[in-house]
Amino acid sequence: MGRLLARCLGWIKWSLLVLLGMLLLTQLWLLGWVLWWKWVPPQQTHFMSLRLDELRQKTPEAELKYQWVPYAQISPHLKRAIIAAEDANFVDHEGFDWEGIQKAMEKNQKKGRFVAGGSTISQQLAKNLFLSPTKSMVRKGQEAVITLMIESLWDKERIFEVYLNVIEWGNGVFGAEAAAHHYYSASAARLTPSQAAKLAAMVPNPRFYDRNRNAPGLARKTAIILARMPAAQLP
Repeated sequence: MGRLLARCLGWIKWSLLVLLGMLLLTQLWLLGWVLWWKWVPPQQTHFMSLRLDELRQKTPEAELKYQWVPYAQISPHLKRAIIAAEDANFVDHEGFDWEGIQKAMEKNQKKGRFVAGGSTISQQLAKNLFLSPTKSMVRKGQEAVITLMIESLWDKERIFEVYLNVIEWGNGVFGAEAAAHHYYSASAARLTPSQAAKLAAMVPNPRFYDRNRNAPGLARKTAIILARMPAAQLP
């Protein structure tokens, strides 16, 4: 009996060591990509891959609309609109907006359902680069680790530049340049304040707003963002 117990404990010990080793290798792999993307534009994120697979199930030849543009070639109106809409404290926090998270929790509790997430731009970027849209404690934990990597290794301008270039903005539409062409037949550099505010209002549910561009509430959200834009601090 004693030998059997010892063998079981030994098996458990080695299994845990293997799992820890795999977890460490995964984090090192993620860290390697974070370091690489500090200087090199992402060609395709995990989120893009998931959406492309979905599109190709219906249309095998489908392609994403995505074109990288440097930070300087994105309208300051869009930058201000995104900060105002998604993360007003972006330039000040270190990846997590604890006040925003608390407010989101209170709002969700009051509504009795999930209506606000409190995720920062850095957290959203971590999810888009490496993870899936599914919600779980494991995914949120990994998101937090990647967020810390990004905040530690990139400056705020780089974080915002990559974010603006890779977030989803419609059905198969990713990044500011593709979004500007898709909705306004213009470049990201030439977006007006009202156009930028409307694009920012679409970010929480881009595929829905792509199909319903005059959806109730979108104009109201756009007006709120437009009013907040002058106070937005850019990196």
